[in-house]
Amino acid sequence: MDQVNELPRELKLKKAFQMIARTLLTACSKEEFLEAFPAFSRAKQEVLYQLFIHVIAELHEKIEEDFESICTVTQVAATFDKIEQLEEGQKLDSLAQDKTNLLDVKQELSRAKKAEISYLTSALEKAVEQNHQMKTSIESLKINRQDYSATPDAVRKLRSWYLNLDQVP
Repeated sequence: MDQVNELPRELKLKKAFQMIARTLLTACSKEEFLEAFPAFSRAKQEVLYQLFIHVIAELHEKIEEDFESICTVTQVAATFDKIEQLEEGQKLDSLAQDKTNLLDVKQELSRAKKAEISYLTSALEKAVEQNHQMKTSIESLKINRQDYSATPDAVRKLRSWYLNLDQVP
């Protein structure tokens, strides 16, 4: 498959597979291999080791070809593409949900502010009404006080008139 058209996930999968295959196939060092055949002469050990390296290289190539074939048959690239589309869709859904949540918050905040304004307006109207009633009461008290200030004079006049009644023949 052309690497230019491969998705990053597909590349990562292939690189990881190659690294694992290489690690497994080259797990045995030359010294360890030669120690496995102590009965053979050094020349025969070298020939066996070269044969081993050739088999490992061919096996590695065959495994990579089989892996590529499996990836093609199972449509790994298409699957990764679908996964990325789903992830992108989830991101967009998440953004839409966040936007909806923000709209809900905005509406709730607006409703709360309107309720607060209504409450404060009502409280202000009550305060204005109470203020008006207090002013009316104060004015009424002032007028009544003026009326009462004339009362002592009226009482004196009545007493005087009453006293003068006793003196009338």
